Amino acid sequence: MARTANPDTPAGRKILEVAGVLFYERGIGAVGVDLIAEEAGTTKKTLYDRFGSKDALVAAYLKRREQRWEEFLDEWMRAHHPESGLDRVLAVLDAEEAWWAGSRRGCAFVNAHAELGESDHPGRAVLHESKRRSRAMFIALLAEGGVPDAETVGARVHMVYEGAMVNLTVGGMTDAFDEARDMIRALVGER
Repeated sequence: MARTANPDTPAGRKILEVAGVLFYERGIGAVGVDLIAEEAGTTKKTLYDRFGSKDALVAAYLKRREQRWEEFLDEWMRAHHPESGLDRVLAVLDAEEAWWAGSRRGCAFVNAHAELGESDHPGRAVLHESKRRSRAMFIALLAEGGVPDAETVGARVHMVYEGAMVNLTVGGMTDAFDEARDMIRALVGER
């Protein structure tokens, strides 16, 4: 019988927390349920009772990571009060850069996609939804800022943003966000 992720117990929350650290630090494929259960101070049975499978736990980890990012971004925007459409878009890059501060492995979603590939893994739906929401956010920020053709410009800005994360993660381009900011200014300035 398939279960849906139910981390809303102390053991479930601990398993999700530990799995999140391990999946990010070591990679999804390199981490087994035995290690997660041991590090969480629980049993494999409890892990399976809460999540049903390792795949469901991976999907829950990705959902939780997305939720944490969105909370971080909301707090960042409230704290920094960017006003214009362009300033709000650039603030997202600033927040992303702050989010990654001290990170050794780059974007968890880029890393997860590299491992999950074109499989039917339930985590892929989380990845796709995250990218859809990110694109919609850029379009909305630019539309709110009065940028003409915000849909087209926002889609392009999203591509630049995603490219910066891949280049930082995979390409080792330490100035990826700086280059992305310049490209975004040019895109928004073209309109």
